Amino acid sequence: MEVLISVPQLRGRLESARPPVLLDVRWTLGASDGRDKYLDGHLPGAVYVDMDTELSAPAAPLEGRHPLPGPAEFAGTARSWGLNDGDTVVVYDDAGGTSAARAWWLLRHAGWEDVRLLDGGLGAWRAAGLPLESGPVSPEPGSAYLSWGHMPVAELQDVGTVAAAGTLIDARAPERYRGDTEPVDPRAGHIPGAVNRPSTHNLAADGTFLSPAELRASFEALGVRPDRPVAAYCGSGIFASHEVAALAQAGITAALYPGSWSQWSNTPGTPAAVGTGPGRAETLPEKG
Repeated sequence: MEVLISVPQLRGRLESARPPVLLDVRWTLGASDGRDKYLDGHLPGAVYVDMDTELSAPAAPLEGRHPLPGPAEFAGTARSWGLNDGDTVVVYDDAGGTSAARAWWLLRHAGWEDVRLLDGGLGAWRAAGLPLESGPVSPEPGSAYLSWGHMPVAELQDVGTVAAAGTLIDARAPERYRGDTEPVDPRAGHIPGAVNRPSTHNLAADGTFLSPAELRASFEALGVRPDRPVAAYCGSGIFASHEVAALAQAGITAALYPGSWSQWSNTPGTPAAVGTGPGRAETLPEKG
């Protein structure tokens, strides 16, 4: 599976007879200025993609903060980006791909084969001295055919089995994994049996992905093995998509748990663990 495209590779593709469709997926937890930042400056021709309305269904406590959109809704959204059969799609953000990976994962799940993350994102484009444009881009709707179900998905009832039989990766920041703090969801801690590996560990200092060999060694150090199940979760299924992309870059197939901690912590009776290790299961109370 081809996951990444470099800035030089993208420049070459943009000069071809059929340039890629560019999607700008800037998003930050707790902020709503992604579109404003896009309007101030984006890759030429890039279409803005909204995380909350285009890459997610409406939030619901028992589904999580960013449930997957429905197949028909997502197909219509993708066509609104100007997507036609045979197009290459390149997605990017200004955070090392940690939000753009959600669009990458959804398009792969919808059967789109040629979709790449721009390695280094907006920062790498700027570092190369390449131009930006401002203002909105409103393409003519495309006629792409999309299906559904092409990427592995773990549901709430599956993740305990993955943790016991393989490796369940929590891609959140260490302090949230440990349960030291929980700024968003009703309970602190992590799913019992999960190991912590923040999605930012997929990146080098310049915001590009580590090499496949480096990524593979890092995942193997967590206990990931090719003959055992692997799944990733985070707060609401966004950064975990980046973990799945990094695993794919390392040659490892992994499932995404879309509901993630936002679903798990809202589901009555689900246990939680705290501390630095996978932990003993406890049913922790909701925040008062």
